[in-house]
Amino acid sequence: MLTGGGARSAYQVGVLKGVAELLRRGSACPFPVITGTSAGAVSAIALASDAAHFRRSVFGIERVWRDFRVGQVFKADAVSMLKSGLHWMLAFITGGWLVHSPHSIFDNTPLWNLLRDQLHFDGIPRSLYKEHLQAIGVCATCYADADSVTFYASSTPIEPWERVFRKGARTPLTLHHLMASLSIPFLFRPVKLNGQYFGDGAMRQTSPLSPAIHLGANRLFIIGVNDPVAADVVAKPSDVEPSFGQMFGFMLDSLFMDQLNADLERISRYNEVNDTQRIEYLVMTPSRDVNEIARRHASEMPRSLRVLLRAIGANTPANALLLSYLLFERGFTRELIAMGYEDARARADEIRAFLALENSRQFRAVPR
Repeated sequence: MLTGGGARSAYQVGVLKGVAELLRRGSACPFPVITGTSAGAVSAIALASDAAHFRRSVFGIERVWRDFRVGQVFKADAVSMLKSGLHWMLAFITGGWLVHSPHSIFDNTPLWNLLRDQLHFDGIPRSLYKEHLQAIGVCATCYADADSVTFYASSTPIEPWERVFRKGARTPLTLHHLMASLSIPFLFRPVKLNGQYFGDGAMRQTSPLSPAIHLGANRLFIIGVNDPVAADVVAKPSDVEPSFGQMFGFMLDSLFMDQLNADLERISRYNEVNDTQRIEYLVMTPSRDVNEIARRHASEMPRSLRVLLRAIGANTPANALLLSYLLFERGFTRELIAMGYEDARARADEIRAFLALENSRQFRAVPR
């Protein structure tokens, strides 16, 4: 299970790279069921499209993330940012009479083009047919009925499900399903699918673990991107009113993180009373503060985007949360990949045991 997290999702690539090096060369994907939300859905699709060659698919993902630029995700040049700002200003001033109301802050056409070139959706049916994969699910949110929808494909008949505010829909997965899952509210415009508009999959995902379980998983390898919880640290009270950038950063953090933690707590309680049908899980999250890493790489962002962040009060060290989600620059993503890889190395024995990789190749010893 790959959670959402914007630029933070580079950490997931590092963890996957660490897992790949635990396997024998030429091994197929060790995960029969893969689910992804928002940025995590990109890696999920990449793994599913080449499930017969896990290491090759992971290294393909890494090549993209290692050389990322903000301009590959959305138009961040001065002209595009100025046009967007003027559009918003005229819409507010004229009440939408002179120009139509804007659909988003950023134009993510570059991301459409990048994923169209890099991902091969036609490989998913092949992975399912050859039984290298059991199921793949991508989560998005329907604006019409406020449901969290898991679009999925599977090698065996899995009936669509309907629960309160969440359901599964079996369908051939396309770039439009992925881009719908990636459409963070306000930042990117929604995507139209089957006559309805969809946005980021984390918005209404009240139970983020359920899609994988519905698709047949009973052991969950979860790669999140939330910061480590500091022990015995009491937050300092502040009488400074939070800026728009700080509040928007908290909104994204709540969007991507809070439901996962609540669902893990529910699974733990379920396991306490269901010894015979337990749902085992292993959670990988960053071992260091991602916000601190983002602060060190803030100068790599395009000048026009830094000006925007300054205007909304997201350019100070205390407001780095929003920055960490938007910092699609290779200095930042490479450091997160390295941290994910190091974390996987540090927990190699635990991962090997969880995935039952008794005969897998060991990590080479690293000179100290």
